[in-house]
Amino acid sequence: MFGLFKKKSQLEKLQEKHRKLLAEAHTLSQRDRKASDQKMAEAEDVSLQIQRLMEKGGDK
Repeated sequence: MFGLFKKKSQLEKLQEKHRKLLAEAHTLSQRDRKASDQKMAEAEDVSLQIQRLMEKGGDK
């Protein structure tokens, strides 16, 4: 309950976005391979952003 109003850090936001993109890509892979590949590319971009943020020192 106390975490209800806690703001997410930039790192947490990116990790959540990455997780959602991977889930969407998986769902799309069964119907539309091209769209799935686009979602995977977006997820890879977010993954790189996460890595850069972690190298800089976390979620500042």
